[in-house]
Amino acid sequence: MKFNGKILSALAVAALAATAVFAQKPITLGFAQVGAESEWRTANTKSIQDSAKAAGINLKFSDAQQKQENQIKAIRSYIAQKVDVIAFSPVVESGWDTVLMEAKAAKIPVILTDRAVDSKDTSLYVTFMGSDFVLEGHRAGQWLIEDLTKNGMIKKDVDIVELQGTVGSAPAIDRKKGFADEISKYPNLKITRSQTGDFTRAQGKEVMEAFLKADPNIQVLFAHNDDMALGAIQAIEEAGKKPGQDIIIVSIDGVKGAFEAMMAGKLNCSVECSPLLGPQLMQACKDVLAGKTLPKRIVTQESVYPAEKAAAAYPSRQY
Repeated sequence: MKFNGKILSALAVAALAATAVFAQKPITLGFAQVGAESEWRTANTKSIQDSAKAAGINLKFSDAQQKQENQIKAIRSYIAQKVDVIAFSPVVESGWDTVLMEAKAAKIPVILTDRAVDSKDTSLYVTFMGSDFVLEGHRAGQWLIEDLTKNGMIKKDVDIVELQGTVGSAPAIDRKKGFADEISKYPNLKITRSQTGDFTRAQGKEVMEAFLKADPNIQVLFAHNDDMALGAIQAIEEAGKKPGQDIIIVSIDGVKGAFEAMMAGKLNCSVECSPLLGPQLMQACKDVLAGKTLPKRIVTQESVYPAEKAAAAYPSRQY
């Protein structure tokens, strides 16, 4: 059988055109966000949205308003829409296996950002990128021990209150563990009260008000995030005390509001937890769809900012 050269050339051109169209088809990423509970989360959302636009990735975004059922509903919607990749920051650690199995059955890769899931089947997700929350708790405890040592208080009885993050969430569980492990080296440092403020400024203020009424002798506050610490600062001031002086405050995230509080002498230390995961996530989407093997755990590099370093670092803060 003979083929006309012109026909073959036309077929070749058509095939190349089809390949080009396929190659140009943008990646569609379905992202299920926790909510908008803090300055950190707002910055995290902006990083993801801006990075998707810059990378030419079609982003389908949902806000779960801190409810697991909303995230599961969004993930199922992404599966039904046959997106290329699903990514999400889980509200809590447990209860994800069923929906992740559905994504796996649909052959849609899943990337975890910021928070992990508690699942024995690690094949349900490609990678988990984000901070080491246990390390953040350790760093907060280490800074406190150094500060108490410097001020001659390390051998005295010290009452510490703790504002926990969302119950069951990875950062709340891990930051609590890291901090408790660190201060356990000094039995005289005691967490006398610990309650969730759900990572929000309003609840941080409310819970701190209750703490102050129950115990007027609080010496240290450890907050699982800056927003709760900022709310607590309001409560401390309204109680007639000086935050950062009468009560030492250490928190986690490193948002601009925390740097402003440190420069005002109202917050003593903020342990960094970067929300700027967007570029890393977009690259991971491209890599996984190109067939590349990603490490199971991608850890963000971060720092610790005591108050004396706040003014110098503030101008370069992006969130």
